[in-house]
Amino acid sequence: MKSKWVISNDLEKDQIDRLIKELGIPPILARILLARGIDNFDKAQVYFRPDLEKLHDPYLMKDMDKAVDRLTRAFSNGEKILVYGDYDVDGISGCTILYQAFSKLVGNKVTYHIPDRIKEGYGLSIEAVDRCVEEGISLIVTVDCGVTAVEEVAYAREKNIEVVICDHHEPGDSLPEAVAILDPKRPDCPYPFKELAGVGVGFKLLSGLYKSLDFPQSQLDEFLDLVAIGSCADIVPLVDENRILVRHGLDKINYNPRFGIKALLSSSGAEKREITSGLVVFVLAPRINAVGRMGDATRAVRLLSAPNLTSAQEMAREIEKENQVRRNVDESTFKEAVEIVESRLDPANDNAFVVYKEDWHPGVIGIVASRIVEKYYRPAILISVVDGVGKASARSISAFNIYEAIRECSDHLLTFGGHKYAAGLSIKSEQIPAFVEQFKAVADRMITDEDLVPEIHIDCEVELNQFDERLLRLLKLMGPFGPSNLRPVFCSRNLKVVSEPQVVGKNHLKLSLEQKGTVLTAIGFNMGDRIDDIFEKSGVVDAVYVLEENVWNGRKELQMRLKDIR
Repeated sequence: MKSKWVISNDLEKDQIDRLIKELGIPPILARILLARGIDNFDKAQVYFRPDLEKLHDPYLMKDMDKAVDRLTRAFSNGEKILVYGDYDVDGISGCTILYQAFSKLVGNKVTYHIPDRIKEGYGLSIEAVDRCVEEGISLIVTVDCGVTAVEEVAYAREKNIEVVICDHHEPGDSLPEAVAILDPKRPDCPYPFKELAGVGVGFKLLSGLYKSLDFPQSQLDEFLDLVAIGSCADIVPLVDENRILVRHGLDKINYNPRFGIKALLSSSGAEKREITSGLVVFVLAPRINAVGRMGDATRAVRLLSAPNLTSAQEMAREIEKENQVRRNVDESTFKEAVEIVESRLDPANDNAFVVYKEDWHPGVIGIVASRIVEKYYRPAILISVVDGVGKASARSISAFNIYEAIRECSDHLLTFGGHKYAAGLSIKSEQIPAFVEQFKAVADRMITDEDLVPEIHIDCEVELNQFDERLLRLLKLMGPFGPSNLRPVFCSRNLKVVSEPQVVGKNHLKLSLEQKGTVLTAIGFNMGDRIDDIFEKSGVVDAVYVLEENVWNGRKELQMRLKDIR
């Protein structure tokens, strides 16, 4: 698949020169910072020194006073409280920090619940409220869910159970009648930062609570590791408060990890590596997610709350086994989905794919949908049909709002929800053919040929000898990297291939590239099939890449991670 290379060339030379002079930085870094909106010393200082003291006042969030007041009354009255989370990493980490913090204040008056992905589905349920009645719970605190639970919160009120909601999703047309709804995306919420993860909103609730109780905010530092994990896993923009929370949370993971995280790092073989946002996304998060995808997600809360290393190691070993099962199911489902695309669809000409099959595991179809999008650069919906009902996950490309497309086809659906890039739906199996026909027609109307060419956005064109130690140190300080603060992407031209290209691992391209005496190792993940059609022709290439530190057998080396090559 050919990609379009887009190089940022819209910066004014006088802007670049001014920032170079003001900050005393190399021209390459000045270009990168300006593209991120960092155009003066003050902004650069905030960017390179993300300080916890720069977090916003929690009481700027709508209903914070009501939430804190209701919690303190519950504590004083000895009420039973349920923390209600979600089965993904954000919901699990948010549930864990609230459960641990509340337990320190009121002991065993606090319990928690993570719904079963398959049996209960997402969010607060009527069945969960009924269990609360049986258990004598009078206050439910949700985290990473609840803002659309209008019916369920009304039912809880009928049963004399009050609800405090901590969420970060878009509200529906009406809000639940909860005691308090903490959600920066509420239209009437003046909170200055709208992109917190669910765990971030939970953390702000604790910040407001500790402020009310005159506890030092530094006592919240113990939860920053989980805030970082939940935020990275939920792919929120790493700017403003998220950048501050994740930077300090990663420091805690690297220098003083809790028992559960230490055990996970050990069981995954990552205990000797520097933990970055990328390693959270690709190493820690999948293992925590696997628990909820394949079974009971409350085990992840128990792991992250483990009181000692021995018990944490035992749970981490079980999770490692479960993650391997998840990976096997993921791989077999992906192969089946690819086979369906190649044999029954037209991958060269179809603008979107809808793939369905009986009894695919609902816990992996989201992952597989993402892999299909990555492989073909087409929007994809994967449907698992069980007992006559299909449950689906949808993933998209940058130019196509898959939620709006699904909404146009909603007459065929039982339920649906989501946003521009990811959505879910349920459908009766007999409605699937009609849904497929209408969805593909919508995609054909909305998607152009140009939309189906992936773009790689490049920060600047460089020569390899420009990467001196000072620049590399400054580039590293730009982390943590993630959405809205991506790792800088470089382009270098006329690079000579100076080692025999190899295919390593499953399908990864490895080689050494040289330019004017500077040699760097390059790795291209899932690019092994490019080896013949490029390197046997000339031995000289242009490359788009990011720079990373590769650690192997205790040795560190600078490495180019290829994004494209030609």
